[in-house]
Amino acid sequence: MLRPVALVLLLLAPLGALAVETLRIAIEDTGSEVRVSGKGLVSGPDSEEATFTPVASGQALIRRKGGRLEVNGALVEGDSVRFRAGMSDDSAAPGTEPLKAGAAQVRGDVVVRAHHRNSLQLINVIPLEDYLAAVLGSEMPVSFPVEALKAQAVAARTYALQKKLDAYSNDFHLGSSVLHQVYGGVNREDPRTRAAVEATRGQVLTYELAPIEAYFHASCGGRTESGFDALQRSLPYLRPVDCPCGKLPASRWTATLSDADIKAALRHPAQGLKVAARTRTNRVTRVTLGDGASLDGVELRRKLGYTRLKSLDFDVERTERGYVFTGRGYGHGAGLCQWGAKALADKGREYREILSHYYPGAELQQLY
Repeated sequence: MLRPVALVLLLLAPLGALAVETLRIAIEDTGSEVRVSGKGLVSGPDSEEATFTPVASGQALIRRKGGRLEVNGALVEGDSVRFRAGMSDDSAAPGTEPLKAGAAQVRGDVVVRAHHRNSLQLINVIPLEDYLAAVLGSEMPVSFPVEALKAQAVAARTYALQKKLDAYSNDFHLGSSVLHQVYGGVNREDPRTRAAVEATRGQVLTYELAPIEAYFHASCGGRTESGFDALQRSLPYLRPVDCPCGKLPASRWTATLSDADIKAALRHPAQGLKVAARTRTNRVTRVTLGDGASLDGVELRRKLGYTRLKSLDFDVERTERGYVFTGRGYGHGAGLCQWGAKALADKGREYREILSHYYPGAELQQLY
């Protein structure tokens, strides 16, 4: 049963009876110029109460001139400018018409701001539910069962709101890469992702009436990891749980790396590479390199590459030419397992049960 939200969640919402929850997503860092275009394009200050003026032909070329910005050859006040599409008489509602900014096509507004040195940064100011429809299409196969998609929608919404709380006064709340959650803009939306978002609209996971850190990953390999061991975050709702994904072929992987590959990545000869320590769920925490040197497991995966070493749940075998890594799972292993969610949904589990399984002790609440 859904419970009323805590006051801390209500503070997230913008003022105004018709306002919607929004996020600021850093979508791209560019050089000293960028193009923005859209039907009924307008521009104005980076403010929710801004007065916008039409942009001729729906096309804007923004250049940085020192600390100032220039739009189509005219200097603008301040170090940022905000664009919105859909303001012409025959357009959709303001902000719902997609606009093109650099390489991205997105809904909502785009802020172009002066960034480090002579560069520009693009920030997408977007309603949360529109953002989630694109996140789902970027983070989970849209062919997955609807209950798995709904579970992912709640996890992604919760993750985004928790990050917004952490970064509330910053220029942006989240990035758009795997360092936060992948956001691919309009091109990653799908009718199935929109349906999953709408079916769970406003629902978030909380612990002690605050949004949880709802981490998720592709596959855990059969058992999820604790928050402390995976992320150095000792969180009561990120505990190891059994997962059906361990029986799926998608959870298994191998990687063959030559001595030269490893030396180039680690900047250290590794003829004696061995696993030295593991967590309780079998994930590697430390390896030795044969000459007394050792390396943290997380650092090993970062240096060898996340797509090569898909997880830290692996065994390693020395061969004549290098090493063969045989592993299970893909990702850090904490929180929602996406392939596990699919397997549970295939067995008839609905999204509330899936969320309870992967975030034990968290409560599902209605934010709006």
